[in-house]
Amino acid sequence: MCERALVSADPIVTSLGSFQQAHVYTTESGDCAAFLSNYDTKSAARVLFNNMHYNLPPWSISILPDCRNAVFNTAKVGVQTSQMQMLPTNVDMFSWESYDEDTSSLDDSMTMTAEGLLEQINVTRDASDYLWYITSVDIGSSESFLHGGELPTLIVQSTGHAVHIFINGQLSGSAFGTRENRRFTYTGKVNLRAGTNKIALLSVAMGLPNVGGHFETWNTGILGPVALHGLNQGKWDLSWQKWTYQVGLKGESMNLVSPNNIYSVEWIEGSLAAQKQQPLRWHKVNKNDNYKQLQYDGCGYHVPRSWLKPTQNLLVIFEELGGDPTRISLVKRSVSSVCAEISEYHPNIKNWQIESYGKAEEFHRPKVHLRCSPGQAISSIKFASFGTPLGTCGSYQQGPCHAPASYAILEKKCIGKQRCAVTIANSNFGQDPCPNVLKRLTVEAVCAPMTWTTAQPNGRG
Repeated sequence: MCERALVSADPIVTSLGSFQQAHVYTTESGDCAAFLSNYDTKSAARVLFNNMHYNLPPWSISILPDCRNAVFNTAKVGVQTSQMQMLPTNVDMFSWESYDEDTSSLDDSMTMTAEGLLEQINVTRDASDYLWYITSVDIGSSESFLHGGELPTLIVQSTGHAVHIFINGQLSGSAFGTRENRRFTYTGKVNLRAGTNKIALLSVAMGLPNVGGHFETWNTGILGPVALHGLNQGKWDLSWQKWTYQVGLKGESMNLVSPNNIYSVEWIEGSLAAQKQQPLRWHKVNKNDNYKQLQYDGCGYHVPRSWLKPTQNLLVIFEELGGDPTRISLVKRSVSSVCAEISEYHPNIKNWQIESYGKAEEFHRPKVHLRCSPGQAISSIKFASFGTPLGTCGSYQQGPCHAPASYAILEKKCIGKQRCAVTIANSNFGQDPCPNVLKRLTVEAVCAPMTWTTAQPNGRG
């Protein structure tokens, strides 16, 4: 729309208020494009630009491709949202088989050794989310903790995202960062024995950073310090010891997720594996049915239809800390209701004529659009309000301003249809419910299989 102006010159930035700016791009031929920004995170602003007034919602940018008409505002994106429901299926229970990673041995052909701790992505090259940091410590028989004293403490500082601690092949503990702060410190007692002890740290980095200032310089993995505390000598810093590195898990290197390689290891019956909780465990199931959604206790994973075959679908799940696969169920994911919310002065690109800037044309009023999934239709209107409604999808409430005709208009336009659109105008709702107040139309519509829609009662609350 405004490509010529954007690529022809650097913007001229002018202040429109305490937290408001205009970034204007112009060409010698007269093309003009502007971005009006409001950096105030709490308050809307009314600004004067080119002798015209513009309303800017908090923390938003308006695009004026001709420096006159606002065709888009980042705070007024009127997308439909959906409420989903998980419906049980009549599929038989899964018959699981399990395979445990061997944490006591390494494939020497897949390891490297270095002095000190290395940054994870530089080692893995993102070939795997997992990197083993492995070292050994020799514990003398005179250590006090071997004779009734307090166990030593292992402290591991990581730059993200998680770490699992294995001492002599046994899981000793785990720690995780957060979305807000990837860095964390693991602190835990470790049960060492006299002689040589193997400390294996499995660092987990879930993907690459893709947002934030200079994210390409961010480090990942265990960069230390790594130290043992509580020995006779006091603190033992392991950071600059010789460390062995192995990229990925054995199950990954054997490609256990492939139907061609699934039988390269010996799987045990799931009921037998469940008798002993074990970390780093693979689970598999072969099923003829089409998976729609895998439902875990507390979470769910969507399975795209395009991944599925008519029969013989293979499902492989890797659990870092055990888990019970028998508590996984197969459910159908279905849209239960759809919500939409549009203000009466929502920017409309049709109100701007690209070919000739500034020419008058018919004003196109904004519309609220609702659409159920294929095979569904709108059976009832759960909520409708033209005015100042409150709440979010699934919990809307009438505000102090409400047009009484809201439900009737939406029911007339949408009931029984797979999709519908309603124009936002005072005349469409009888009369202006609150003059001189910016209003919006908020709707939640219930979707149901088309065979149900004629039998469903009015869903008005």
